[in-house]
Amino acid sequence: MPINPVLVVHGGAWDIPDDMVEAHLKGVRNAATSGWRVLGRGGSALDAVEEAVVVLEDDETFDAGRGSFLNRDGKVQLDAFIMDGATLRGGGVGCVERLRNPVRAARKILSDSPHVYFVAEGAERFAEAHGITLCRNEDLVTPKEIERLKAYQAQYAGDGNGKDLFAPSGSREMLSHDTVGAVALDSQGNIAASTSTGGTLNKAPGRLGDSSLIGCGCYADNLSAAASTTGWGEPIMKLVLAKWAADRVQSGSLPEWIAQEAMNYLKQRLDGNGGIILLDAKGRFGIAHNTPRMAWAIQTSGKQEAGIQRDVK
Repeated sequence: MPINPVLVVHGGAWDIPDDMVEAHLKGVRNAATSGWRVLGRGGSALDAVEEAVVVLEDDETFDAGRGSFLNRDGKVQLDAFIMDGATLRGGGVGCVERLRNPVRAARKILSDSPHVYFVAEGAERFAEAHGITLCRNEDLVTPKEIERLKAYQAQYAGDGNGKDLFAPSGSREMLSHDTVGAVALDSQGNIAASTSTGGTLNKAPGRLGDSSLIGCGCYADNLSAAASTTGWGEPIMKLVLAKWAADRVQSGSLPEWIAQEAMNYLKQRLDGNGGIILLDAKGRFGIAHNTPRMAWAIQTSGKQEAGIQRDVK
């Protein structure tokens, strides 16, 4: 019986301002189109999510790749993960500063390394040794983000003891969580997932979020589901939320129900804000968020749908 491929992408869950809605919609549509070029010609789910995430990393609208949030020292530090549901192989990079597309390096780790994870300089050296050109960190920094960091640091003064500067918890959903991700089902019945981020604005240098951690910001298993999350990383990490959601799909629940349940769990247990996309090997999917808005797009054969707010089946 032929399998109809499915691709779902997200571009972050937060209180996206009205004047940024169109840019977010355009970005997720472009990502879905790029990923579908792979699936439409019979390519793998793994290739599809990689190509979709590359488009989002290249789009300065999102907190991934060039134009990402700056850390406390004014640098871009990027994290990414990609996972193959057929083999459970995964590849991740963390705290990289000289990679335009960290998902490309993550994919090289998945395919060419016995390891799952490389960080910082070691990840960059691995990437360069496998044909990925490094860039300067300055090439990833945009003037808009320099101004955003200055304004943020001026508003939320630290205590002088080197602690991270964060907005009060009640306003976290107002801060951008433009982490990006994709999940896909291919014509062979395999699923895959990927997530990429620049992390939290004004984060401490070396801080690693949930996005590139297996089972937290990203997970894929043909026997359960492919998941990519976005939002406030620390609560998502504590709940290992992507794996939590996938396990419940494996137990027989529909992805659309579990996606919403995951967001309720995140909020009720740790007062966390975020969103999730979830897809099983039958092509059933869920999209949910507990923030005012979330950017998403879905591509199936002959049809693309994108949105910025409502949950969908």
